[in-house]
Amino acid sequence: MNRPLEGLLVLEFCQFLAGPSAGLKLADLGARVIKIERPNTGDACRQLSIKNLFVDEDSLLFHTINRNKESYAADLKNPEDLEKLKKLINKADVMTHNFRPGVMEKIGLDYTSVQNINPKIIYGMVTGYGTEGPWKNKPGQDLLVQAVSGLTFLSGVDTDGPVPFGLSVSDIMCGNHLAQGIMAALIKRAKTGKGVLVEVSLLESILDVQFEVLTTYLNDGGKLPDRSGAKGSAHAYLSAPYGMYKTKDGYIAMAMGNLPNICAIINCNISDLYVEAGSAFENRDKLIVRLAETFTQQNTKNWVDLLESHGIWCAEVLNYQTATNLSTYKKLEIEQELVLDNGKKMKTTVSPIRLDHEKLFASKVAPKLGLNTADINNEFELS
Repeated sequence: MNRPLEGLLVLEFCQFLAGPSAGLKLADLGARVIKIERPNTGDACRQLSIKNLFVDEDSLLFHTINRNKESYAADLKNPEDLEKLKKLINKADVMTHNFRPGVMEKIGLDYTSVQNINPKIIYGMVTGYGTEGPWKNKPGQDLLVQAVSGLTFLSGVDTDGPVPFGLSVSDIMCGNHLAQGIMAALIKRAKTGKGVLVEVSLLESILDVQFEVLTTYLNDGGKLPDRSGAKGSAHAYLSAPYGMYKTKDGYIAMAMGNLPNICAIINCNISDLYVEAGSAFENRDKLIVRLAETFTQQNTKNWVDLLESHGIWCAEVLNYQTATNLSTYKKLEIEQELVLDNGKKMKTTVSPIRLDHEKLFASKVAPKLGLNTADINNEFELS
């Protein structure tokens, strides 16, 4: 199939997760993404492993974020390499970078300088905390950004202290925002014929993820999120039954719903705790404990079947082993298999987007460092 971004040339001066994950989204949609890497070492993510898992000398993490790209090795401090990159920039549609503020200005690849090379370029910047202010040079690392954004006080119970997410949520969301901004900028360029500067930061992205609860905080007299003290509570601003409960053989998740109706269905007496609608939050902890005592009496499937037959929103709580074996999971075709140069295979996810009913499979593995340098030099006559 013809993908919507085919013919688009993207230069990625990014490493680690946020910027490269945006490049991955663009590549899945058909863009040609050339990853600009320093010679010998490349993107630092090549050696940033999760559980010490490596594939073809590069980390598995690098492979998950950089498939379907090309690699061009260049030393930004070398005048000859820099001149080649400027020629390449002249032919590009988009360039992205996640250097700290001031770095690109020093080497002459800041937005103003690049506009002189290519007035129509879309220029995407990723920072940790913006380009101005006292934090502009602080390291933009995912856990640190989670720490200063308030996010870590939303999960767990009230006695847990801060609880970070178990994934790089700031990086991933920032990459999504960068991809969105670039595609919006491409539409603007089509209308105006001019280049566009797109700026995102990890902190703004993770604050945006919290728009639901931040808006509540800002309009509720500055009251802090009120995490429940009951195990299984799942939302600082929502009352019972919202949460997860242990059953006889597993766990069940309960979404929003009419609490008295749900309790009548599962035969849980809450008459002493629920007097009117406000009781659901006022007595949240006690209600969650009461519900939890009831749910332990039967297996998860029994509860799900019963509740769903009455139109109640609920689900069994699954781990990766059980989730990836679901027929629904398989039907979604969320996995794809990549074949490495040595013939070995690895599995990874595929773009969640469908276009005209078709999944955007992309079987091209992450490139070895500098793999495409010579070919790109010849193609664009850079030497």
